[in-house]
Amino acid sequence: MFTLTEVASLNDIQPTYRILKPWWDVFMDYLGIVMLMLAIFSGTMQLTKDQVVCLPILEQTPEGAGGFLEPTGVRTKLDFQQYVFVNQMCYHVALPWYSKYFPYLALIHTIVLMVSSNFWFKYPKTSSKIEHFVSILGKCFESPWTTKALSETACEDSEENKLRLAGASSLLKHLSTSSEEGSPNQSAPMLTKSGVTFSAEKLVSEVPAMTILDKKDGEQAKALFEKVRKFRAHVEDSDLIYRLYAIQTVIKTVKFILILCYTMTFVASIDFDHVCEPEIKHLTGYSKFHCTHNMAFMIKKLLVSYIALICVYGVICIYTLFWLFRRPLKEYSFEKVREESSFSDIPDVKNDFAFLLHMVDQYDQLYSKRFGVFLSEVSENKLREISLNHEWTFEKLRQHVTRNLQEKLELHLFMLSGVPDAVFDLTDLEILKLELIPEARITAKISQMINLQELHFYHCPAKVEQTAFIFLRDHLRCLHVKFTDVAEIPSWVYLLKNLRELYLVGNLNSENNKMIGLESLRDLRHLNILHLKSNLTKIPTNITDLSPHLIKLVIHNDGTKLLVLNSLKKIMNLAELELLNCELERIPHAIFSLNNLQELDLKSNNIRTIEEIISFQHLKRLSCLKLWHNKIITIPLSISHVKSLESLFLSHNKLESLPSSLFTLLKLRYLDVSHNSIVVIPPEAGFLQNLQHFAITGNKVEVVPKQLLKCNKLRTLCLGHNCISSIPEKIGQLSQLTHLELKGNCLDRLPAQLGQCCLLRRGCLIVEDHLFDSLPMEVKESINQESSVSFPNGCKCLSDGR
Repeated sequence: MFTLTEVASLNDIQPTYRILKPWWDVFMDYLGIVMLMLAIFSGTMQLTKDQVVCLPILEQTPEGAGGFLEPTGVRTKLDFQQYVFVNQMCYHVALPWYSKYFPYLALIHTIVLMVSSNFWFKYPKTSSKIEHFVSILGKCFESPWTTKALSETACEDSEENKLRLAGASSLLKHLSTSSEEGSPNQSAPMLTKSGVTFSAEKLVSEVPAMTILDKKDGEQAKALFEKVRKFRAHVEDSDLIYRLYAIQTVIKTVKFILILCYTMTFVASIDFDHVCEPEIKHLTGYSKFHCTHNMAFMIKKLLVSYIALICVYGVICIYTLFWLFRRPLKEYSFEKVREESSFSDIPDVKNDFAFLLHMVDQYDQLYSKRFGVFLSEVSENKLREISLNHEWTFEKLRQHVTRNLQEKLELHLFMLSGVPDAVFDLTDLEILKLELIPEARITAKISQMINLQELHFYHCPAKVEQTAFIFLRDHLRCLHVKFTDVAEIPSWVYLLKNLRELYLVGNLNSENNKMIGLESLRDLRHLNILHLKSNLTKIPTNITDLSPHLIKLVIHNDGTKLLVLNSLKKIMNLAELELLNCELERIPHAIFSLNNLQELDLKSNNIRTIEEIISFQHLKRLSCLKLWHNKIITIPLSISHVKSLESLFLSHNKLESLPSSLFTLLKLRYLDVSHNSIVVIPPEAGFLQNLQHFAITGNKVEVVPKQLLKCNKLRTLCLGHNCISSIPEKIGQLSQLTHLELKGNCLDRLPAQLGQCCLLRRGCLIVEDHLFDSLPMEVKESINQESSVSFPNGCKCLSDGR
């Protein structure tokens, strides 16, 4: 036989699993132990004391009632052995089978019930999940963050009550005062304008801040949030644990019914007296024996006790089934926890995750309450905020502040969990860039940043408090927003009435064109510059809301063909227009209606012909035309009609010649025809007396006409990477020349007259070293003078060779 310790080990589970044992499972475990002890006790008694004692029954003679037949059996001297033999025979023949095997059946049934009760803890596919859940639950319960989060909730509740009472009293005072004075109702400016609503986040003057966690506790809490998130995703996919627990409960219930049915049938067959007919008359001389079972009374009492225990066990099984199917245990709601705490975003869970939490509630509901803290995004964000503020101090942020090319103080924060509070203490900051920060929150403290003029949100859906919004609305001048989906653009952006420049970079395709208004651009009353880098197929119609004040419009289309441009006609005050990479094949006719247009940039399109350029003669203010990076083959003669042009960019096209009519544009100051296939520079180039910049780099020019050098206002002359073999000596007449590019030609020497270009320095003379060395010594010394010369166009040429 097994020892009690060995068999009881079947019912043993890890102590940590006890939080998943409701009272009925614990009760059934104890009942199982009692039934096990009863079965082992019965088996022990049966092995040591169970026996049958038999005496022969004498048969009466047929002659008279008092006479007996003489025994005819063989008489021996083995009387005792004969009785032992008879007792053994009758034990197996006369006794009911249930009397003999009851202890073993009870033991087997009890072991089956014990295994059924704890099988879900042992089955590999469920035990791993349960072990992981119990481990995480214990860490969440003991985590310092749980205590701090719940204690902060209590503090917030008390503070809210105080503020609510104070607010109510101040409101009563205000109403009484206004009624006495008879003043009209003047409501505060509403921030829900145009359908844009703000989160109901009340700005509390002095709410007790949560105590900063130790770094180790903070890291452990972060790890717990991640573990809980992954465990939830893993466990919510199936209901295996729930089904296995239900199946094992059903098996126990069926087992109880089976045991009860056949046990009640055989309990009446256990008796003290038995008549035995073992068919051994030829050995003993007797055919019948009267036997007594000495353990019958004890076995009957034990069996009745076992039946009573089984009945109690069965009632509990039925209750368990009722609990399992009475309500949906595959859904768990944290509604009560949400009501009692500030974490109103704790999600409801389902499937095995929900079932495990229901089981834990039967043990102690405090476990699930503390566990819910780690399911809340608000809680996780608070932890991140505390850790973030602890890591990013004012001194550390100050070290990351830089000066950009415009000498403005700039701070760029990348891939943080939020915006550190110390950022808002950088009162001299002018530009703030936030990139890939999922929980960017602009608080009221931003009102301290009186020098802030420019904000950048790169894939950063920022939330702003009401006080902060009022400050941004009145002070922010430039805003950059980079997004993947248009819904990521903060809704408050379209209420910044003093915004001057808006840059939107992201997906704004034709399906989302209606969304680009985002409650309309009408409230951006001072917007002058709008930059859209997207994949538009048509210009959104609601851009016309900006027509009275929009001066510059940039559409960078990333290769998507822009088909509809009719909306442009309504933006009458537009001075600068850039349509970049829009796959345009001709100059759009809508542009010719923009009478105030001063600069047009059609870079990186598929324009092959510009015959429509004659229509630009009606745009009297057009001074700059950029048609670079296209596929233009020829310049039409009608270009001479665009008299107002001062800058013309035609680089990176397929031009082979320059028409003489081009050089009738006497106002032209900047001409760039680089990277084409031009062979000849027409002598008419000398007519451009106002020309200051001429670039023809990367062509096939062989000769530099002397007439070109009559443009004595030239400051920049780019002739590099051509086939030029000599430079005219009259180049010395260009007294204002500051930049000369000659590299990549067929020159064998440089004219000594370069020394007469008094403003030319070595750093702005782009030429091979051996050609420069061929110059006379005094010319080289003149060009190599150590000086830094600033010019009206902002160019600096330094003698150190930069």
